[in-house]
Amino acid sequence: MLRIISLNLNGIRSAASKGFYPWMQEQHADIVCLQELKAQEADMTAEMLQPEGYYGYFHYADKKGYSGVGIYSRKKADAVIVGLGMADIDSEGRYLEARYDNLSVVSLYLPSGSSGEERQAFKFSVMARFMPHLESLIRDGRDVVICGDWNIAHQEADLKNWRGNRKNSGFLPEERAWLTDLFGRVGWVDVYRLLHPDTTDACYTWWSNRGQAWAKNVGWRIDYQVATPALAARAVSASIYKDARFSDHAPLIVDYQ
Repeated sequence: MLRIISLNLNGIRSAASKGFYPWMQEQHADIVCLQELKAQEADMTAEMLQPEGYYGYFHYADKKGYSGVGIYSRKKADAVIVGLGMADIDSEGRYLEARYDNLSVVSLYLPSGSSGEERQAFKFSVMARFMPHLESLIRDGRDVVICGDWNIAHQEADLKNWRGNRKNSGFLPEERAWLTDLFGRVGWVDVYRLLHPDTTDACYTWWSNRGQAWAKNVGWRIDYQVATPALAARAVSASIYKDARFSDHAPLIVDYQ
């Protein structure tokens, strides 16, 4: 069994203070993908850099206290690819790929466009330039899983207030169509949806800190494990952990045979 966990930490130091590391050790995951580190290497403790039993790999943003992704794995990676080779994206620390034999695991943090038109334009630019990479990855013949915060809810079932969010970043028609293209024409598989095709309010992975979104379960499903078809077919369980909170996102846990 291969257990992979993905979680947007909303700050690795904050998540650590909320008990993330003891919880992580209890999960016996083979690979843990992290997003939104909000830290530089100098900010990282020894436990953050290399938790007991794990190798740690990271892609930090240039800007302090911002973005950044990481991967913990029990097995040492054969190769690690940091960034997409696109300077403006890579400076924000959004893509990290670890390779093990025929398996590639990616920790991804797609931009949010919710802060204004400029960031939404950047998000669309990233999506447009990322698609050819996604197309080439699936053609390589490797087993690949891309874990992370995609910052897009795909369908109406993926967020509570879908009617009120149709003109908001994260649920724009163009963003949703991009995911439809990814899962349709390109052939990637949304693993959680494969195993839970009809789930609505139990599927959310993120809740705004405004109002009482968590208490009322006014959430969004924007965190995914997106896999190549052969690997997705080996997924036997997918769950969202909500018994403790380490950030405004919840961990997505998938077991593959």
